[in-house]
Amino acid sequence: MPGERWVQVRRGGVYLLGSLLLGVATVLALPLLCVPRLARLWADWHRDRAGRLLGRPLASRPAQGAARRGAAAGGTSHALLWLPVNVITGVAFGLPTLLCVGNIVVAAIATPLWWAFAPEDRPRLFIDVPVTGWTTALTLGPLQILLLTALAYVGFPPMARAHARICLVVLSHSTNEQLAERVAVLTRTRADVLDAHGAELRRIERDLHDGTQARLVAIAMRLAVARQALSDNPRDEQFLEDLLRDAHEGTEEAMTELRDVIRTVYPPILADRGLDGALTAVTTRCAVPTRLDIGDLERVPPAVEAVVYFAVAEALTNVTRHSQATTAGVRVSRAADSLLVAITDNGTGGADDRRGTGIAGIRRRVLALDGTVDVDSPAGGPTTLTVELPCGW
Repeated sequence: MPGERWVQVRRGGVYLLGSLLLGVATVLALPLLCVPRLARLWADWHRDRAGRLLGRPLASRPAQGAARRGAAAGGTSHALLWLPVNVITGVAFGLPTLLCVGNIVVAAIATPLWWAFAPEDRPRLFIDVPVTGWTTALTLGPLQILLLTALAYVGFPPMARAHARICLVVLSHSTNEQLAERVAVLTRTRADVLDAHGAELRRIERDLHDGTQARLVAIAMRLAVARQALSDNPRDEQFLEDLLRDAHEGTEEAMTELRDVIRTVYPPILADRGLDGALTAVTTRCAVPTRLDIGDLERVPPAVEAVVYFAVAEALTNVTRHSQATTAGVRVSRAADSLLVAITDNGTGGADDRRGTGIAGIRRRVLALDGTVDVDSPAGGPTTLTVELPCGW
């Protein structure tokens, strides 16, 4: 879509101009950046920046103990290598971008005001033609803007992605570093899962104790009173009818609460209708018109089905509450031993799991199964949340 393409052009231009500035900053701060720890921090920041542009966030908490020391030792060499590469690529990709943007600005602002300059200071167009009259200003100026804008439209996104890929290639971790990083992630997610599991058990216990159990106790007491009243005064039919009616209503309420608790553990709709039917029900209930596209998934483990169901339900809840979107889409497909889920909307963007929008909960569920979550949500939208889960068990 043209709107999405212009968003990519803007992001690519900002990224490339930032790369030029960062290349210059690297030269100016070179004595400091030769310190291993600072070099690693600088390199990690560049990796995260490149990963965000490519839709592959790479930031993770540092490893612990020996794993951390091993990753640090290997990462220093990559970080020091990145310093000259950063300068070269920053200038090589950023300088043409600066020239393109700068000449658009000159043509758009300075050219119409050529008459306000002294003859020797009048602006010159990119093709080195001085603006000396309205004919030049009204013909070659707009032509330069059009050509350079077309060049930016075509060139900025692929140039930015090329620079980001070079960054990731240079700063890619070795097998040992990747293993250390993976161990750190799994250790963290295991702790998160245990914490979440404990919190979930406490919530279920509290719901059963304060809700269902209390209602069942009340029902038992009413039935006991009814039994005693029946033995003491079997003719008081109205009193007995009221007690039995209250007991019946309490039983139905207790059953409803019990079903709600069970639904949070494993949605019955998954067992009854499968993943296709469950996601159809979720997208149909969404207040924002949502298109569902499900490919041939073959056999999917129940744990993966549950995570996909809760992830889609939570993501569409976020769309309804926060995005101001008018349309949304859910696409579920399978590639080899991975299940891919993409939830998109045309809302205002700016989704961030640090703001408590539910993405953090989705991330915890997915990481518990060794999956990944990527969020691409620039300001102004659109937003795409991508979940990848292993399902080849």
